Amino acid sequence: MESVDYKKELKALYRQSADEVSLVEVPTLSYLMLDGEGDPNTSPEFSAAVETLYPFSYAIRSIVKDEQDLKYVVMPLEGRWWADEMDAFEVGKKDEWQWTLMIMQPDVVTEDVVERARENVAEKKDLPALSTVRFESFDEGLSAQTLHVGPFSEEGPTIERVHEYIEQNGYVRDGDHHEIYLSDMRRTDPEKLKTIVRQPVAE
Repeated sequence: MESVDYKKELKALYRQSADEVSLVEVPTLSYLMLDGEGDPNTSPEFSAAVETLYPFSYAIRSIVKDEQDLKYVVMPLEGRWWADEMDAFEVGKKDEWQWTLMIMQPDVVTEDVVERARENVAEKKDLPALSTVRFESFDEGLSAQTLHVGPFSEEGPTIERVHEYIEQNGYVRDGDHHEIYLSDMRRTDPEKLKTIVRQPVAE
């Protein structure tokens, strides 16, 4: 059986040093996605999204393993963040934040596999958000990113460093603030959390 770790296959996107800001070209990739809004620290909607996307992704992997003789590592949770009034995002008015949580799916995953996995999960778990998960491709393109180590509440200076890099190199921000959670936020000490902070750019 073939075994693949897509974090290694896409290491420029999912492995990042905290010592530098890197410019990466993100290709069109497919994801399970769930939208929501509100403070991620207190929103039941946010917790429900996390608790839905993981078992859904594992169910997809199970089908691929059985039918295509391919075993792969489930990808990390990711989040895109914005606010209707960006001042709310900049000053931390978390109740006004909007987000899309997502987990990348390999190219071998089809719409048919996703829907069969959805049925399998529904038979085993009562997850109200399951029906609203969508399977979509996303073309993020050119982006600047770095690694933040520590609590989410201390990301400010890291984000500012990414924004400074963008401005100093003649780019402008062009798209949603994007985070890739290399650590499982449900089980990891906040001081040890590793998060890739990414910002799409344009010339």
